[in-house]
Amino acid sequence: MKKIGLLFMFVLALGLLAACGSKESDAKSDKKEVTIGATSGPYSDMVSKAIKPVLEEKGYTVKVVEFSDYIQPNLALSKGDLDANLFQHKVYMENFAKEHNIELSEVVVVPTAPMGIYSKKFDSLEEIEDGAAIAIPNDPTNAARAFLILEESGIITLNPDADPLTVSEKDVENNVKNLQFKPIEAAQLPRAVDSVDLSAVPGNFALAAKMDLLDALQLENMPDQYRNRVVIDTKNEDAQFAKDLKESVESAEFEKVIDEQFKGFGKPEWMENQ
Repeated sequence: MKKIGLLFMFVLALGLLAACGSKESDAKSDKKEVTIGATSGPYSDMVSKAIKPVLEEKGYTVKVVEFSDYIQPNLALSKGDLDANLFQHKVYMENFAKEHNIELSEVVVVPTAPMGIYSKKFDSLEEIEDGAAIAIPNDPTNAARAFLILEESGIITLNPDADPLTVSEKDVENNVKNLQFKPIEAAQLPRAVDSVDLSAVPGNFALAAKMDLLDALQLENMPDQYRNRVVIDTKNEDAQFAKDLKESVESAEFEKVIDEQFKGFGKPEWMENQ
């Protein structure tokens, strides 16, 4: 009888442990408090003004954490200090995850400030003079974007066999205006508008420098892989909060805020096609 009693207690204990584990798992999937990280500026504003209110309508308590660099938001996500973040495009996310041996997944792509060609010397692309100097980003990813804008505007033509993600000056086949390319640090490109004829400025740096996106002579027709996205730790892909985050960004309320307060931001394909 003692053995039977001990066996019964052992089975009961296992059942209680399993029940506790199940409740803990349910609690994680049904969590109603989320912490979202974003870089200071337009993307923390997007979380606060366009995403947070919709999540709150769904019953969530939302905390927004601002970052001043592009390293900590992903590290904080992998450590569980954040539930999601918003600041990076697909190429950066995948490279960062690989380099730091962590698993990151996108939830949804959001409207993103495009790169633009700015000038204080010329008022239109047609006015650009032969031999004008243009400052472009000195990192390969952003430089490729600059060359694609120039090709789209008809100022240069690129080798059709070149990879759009890695095109560079060596892929320029026809430089109609004989532009002089001046590679510099991306963060310095807004200031370069004062010292060179033209400057290809990524949207985030343009906004940080209080530039109006709509002042650009030409804005980028940005491929979706360069648009920012809401990102989570891959282990939370099936969590309810991740699904509700996606629904919030896909809501009419979110798009209304974008249209009213984020003018010039390029919308991702899913928004344009809905």
